[in-house]
Amino acid sequence: MRNAAIFTVIVFFCAAVAYAASTNTMNLKVGDQVQACDCGIVCPCEVMSKKPGRCTCGKPMVTATVTKVENGMVMLNSPTWKEECPFKTTGKYSCNCGPSCNCGAISQNPGHCPCGPEMKTNK
Repeated sequence: MRNAAIFTVIVFFCAAVAYAASTNTMNLKVGDQVQACDCGIVCPCEVMSKKPGRCTCGKPMVTATVTKVENGMVMLNSPTWKEECPFKTTGKYSCNCGPSCNCGAISQNPGHCPCGPEMKTNK
């Protein structure tokens, strides 16, 4: 019985660590589509999300396609932009809507997640 309890604690700990580690990074490959802030090439927010909504700066998110992945960065292209835009794949901030969150939003600026809650600071 004691071994089962220890095993259960270890499993929950590992799941919590995996969740915490995965919330501040978007694993993308060329051809993937994401929602991205519509600031364009000078975007300080660099918000990316799996779900549509508004950026931390208040602008609407647009559908963008990953054109290049390299060294913790992706190049995104959207029909509304004049040129491709670089975005970091690890955010200083991420969505704080809990383990059931499916928006996967990350940002370089604080503010609200596209799905509503205040974004949390990543360490």
